[in-house]
Amino acid sequence: MADTVTQLLHARADDDNLAITYDGGTWSWREYIADAQRMAATVLAAADTGRPMHVGVLLGNTPDMLIALAAGALGGYVTVGVNNTRRGDGLAADIKRADCQILITDAEHRPLLDGLDLPDVTIFDTSSSQWADLLADATDLTPHSIPTATDTFMLIFTSGTSGNPKPVQFAHMMIPFAGPVLVDKYSVGPGDVCYLSMPLFHSAALMGGYCVALCGGAAMAPAKFSASTFLSDIRRYNATYMNYVGKPLAYILATPEQADDADNSLRVAFGNEATDRDIDEFSRRFGCTVWDGFGSTELAIIITREPGTPHGSIGKGFPNVAVYNSATGIECPRAEFDANGALANADEAIGELVNIDGGGMFMGYYNDAGATQERLRDGKYWSGDLAYKDADDWIYLAGRTGDWMRVDGENLAAGPIERILLRIPEINRVAVYAVPDEHVGDAIMAAVVLQDDADFDPDHFAAQLADQADLSPKAWPRFVRIADDLPTTATNKILKRALKTEGVTAGDGTLWVREPRSRTYRSAVTAGNPA
Repeated sequence: MADTVTQLLHARADDDNLAITYDGGTWSWREYIADAQRMAATVLAAADTGRPMHVGVLLGNTPDMLIALAAGALGGYVTVGVNNTRRGDGLAADIKRADCQILITDAEHRPLLDGLDLPDVTIFDTSSSQWADLLADATDLTPHSIPTATDTFMLIFTSGTSGNPKPVQFAHMMIPFAGPVLVDKYSVGPGDVCYLSMPLFHSAALMGGYCVALCGGAAMAPAKFSASTFLSDIRRYNATYMNYVGKPLAYILATPEQADDADNSLRVAFGNEATDRDIDEFSRRFGCTVWDGFGSTELAIIITREPGTPHGSIGKGFPNVAVYNSATGIECPRAEFDANGALANADEAIGELVNIDGGGMFMGYYNDAGATQERLRDGKYWSGDLAYKDADDWIYLAGRTGDWMRVDGENLAAGPIERILLRIPEINRVAVYAVPDEHVGDAIMAAVVLQDDADFDPDHFAAQLADQADLSPKAWPRFVRIADDLPTTATNKILKRALKTEGVTAGDGTLWVREPRSRTYRSAVTAGNPA
């Protein structure tokens, strides 16, 4: 049994089944691996083995990116997934922080490097004639090392929702750990096509997409995510499997529904962070099965949905997953609900998701002992995610640790409020967060993206909130911002940090205000200056 990406690739070196389909071009597994060996040989010929063997890839979801992933494994060096949505000093800091000595990019992304101070980085442009010549002259590959299961396959940066991105040491063993389980569960093999539109520089695409194709021998169709071209891509590539992370299902569902949407090849969509409503609607509309789970970039906590998962829950955790009070270091009591289904003991029940056995498969952040130790405290892994667990072990997310709000002396978490607001049919996406109350504590603000065919009616909205029996009066948003879109990370997670920084403003949209103890919303007098 393979326990590294390198071994998995070698096992497919003579496989003539389809490996990549992209924009009219195709590669068999044999051709894919041969191209990756040429790239690895070219990289190693230019490398300084006295420095960390870290090779950055600043690419989109293209065959070059897939080839670069395989090249690192076959060449025995570490591939660094550089976030192609980063800019300027942040991008340069990521490249330096990961100790990249070589950076592979292309014509689309090369301009992002203009003006950056990267004196010790050799840059190769895969779109250039120079690169083509180097590949043509490549000698047979002599790997820098033969990786073991716990060696680093990639450095993958966290999403940066709550701070600067940190490079996670993603071990080789993660791909053969995750892949066979998904291959067996979804019966994926040669003849299937895995649609890969999530960023391949991030663990979600690797653990939910790349590993399935590599372990099952299915083809890969790399793509740039677009809600408007999603269905045409699925049909064009005859894709049968896709993975997602964050809000892609919501984006797709916001497009106008067509009578023939279910006329497509897609069988399975696998991912995490979709809402109950989006899971149900996507399954119905596109005639496929959606399976949603939970996992962080660090891969220390795994939660899976199973039959019977209650609405609002993300499923049950592996046996080592628990909810702890970060201040006391003690496990939180189980959640209790009132007659309306509202969480009755939020102060006690909501805590931080932890792995009580330690880091699991988390190998630490690269060259950042302080950040690693912050995650691994008292023999546990602390995720930074707030959650609560009911008497039957179902887990419910409550946001990040920064999502606590203190409203009129009561502690409220953003996650339950967001789930309630998403029951409103006119709302497509929502972020709930704290802004300063003019007197003391916090006021609740909701940034809302409506469905494409919806308008915001403040009186109807208030009536809909009043119909939610499990929504505490204190949990009604004081401020509602109607926006065309919300800021997100590269992995489609809403960037609340940016919204909080903007404060009580309308941004590019409109702002509605509810006075304390009122149930009436009225338009702000001017954007950014609510009356």
